[in-house]
Parts: sequence; structure tokens; C-alpha cells
Amino acid sequence: MVVAAESEPLAIGELAKRTGVAPSALRYYEERGLLAPARRVGGRRQYHASAVAQVGVLLLLQEVGFTLAEVEELLASRLGSSGSWRDLANRKLDELDERIRKTQVARVAIEHGLACHHEDLVDCPNFWNVIAARLSGTPLAEVEGSGRAQPGES
Repeated sequence: MVVAAESEPLAIGELAKRTGVAPSALRYYEERGLLAPARRVGGRRQYHASAVAQVGVLLLLQEVGFTLAEVEELLASRLGSSGSWRDLANRKLDELDERIRKTQVARVAIEHGLACHHEDLVDCPNFWNVIAARLSGTPLAEVEGSGRAQPGES
């Protein structure tokens, strides 16, 4: 990535082109305080060259799972204690671990549904056993076999 010279301001369109982010999103980032405010020249936004890197940081943080509110908190935490950003990152890791666990359970349930020999899933007694367990409050991860129907079963 090539960053413009320090003295070369970037119009919003150029910043959008360099970062792959829509101008409307850049205006929104600026409005939320996530992007350094642009100066106005003739009513048009002109960003400092460092805005490319700022947007890059925002994109990375979003891509690894942080919401914009969490990005705000994360960036603000840098101004506080040196370890507070680590607390936020650890919370995000816990959240991601839980999401991964739920996704793995969902994948197993779908795979077992596909392995069922019934043409229509609603004809499978195992499917209805899983539904009954869920309706009784049992989390999918705790349902015996998670709807597991081995080929040739049910």
C-alpha cells in the first residue's frame, strides 16, 4: 500500500479508492470519531495521508470480529491503562470461542440431517426428537447426538 506524502491531502474519493471503503462509510467513521476529521477546502473533505492507515486499522479490527462500538471502546482504551485493550481483546476471544462452538454444533446437526436416509427431513423421528428436546429447553449442544442420524438409521 502506498501512502501519500505527508503534505498531500486526500479527497474523500481518493481515500475511498485507496482503502476500498465507500465514501458514505468514511463519512460515518468520521462522524463516530473513528477517523480523524477531515478539513474542509471549498466545502470538500480533505483527509491527511495518515487516514489510509487509520481506515486500515478499522477494517482489520472489523474483520477479526469487533463491532464499531467495540472498535470505539478499543481505541478509547488506548488512552487509559496500557492493559485495558487486552481486556477487550480477551473478551472478544471468549465471544469468538463461543461462536465457534455454536457453529460447530450447527454444522454437526446439519451434517447429520444430510446423512438421514429419509427423503424429507420432517419424516425423520430423530429430527422430531431434536425439536422436542429444544422446545423443552435443552441446548442443541446437549441434545443426545444433536439429531444424529447415521446413514441407514431412523
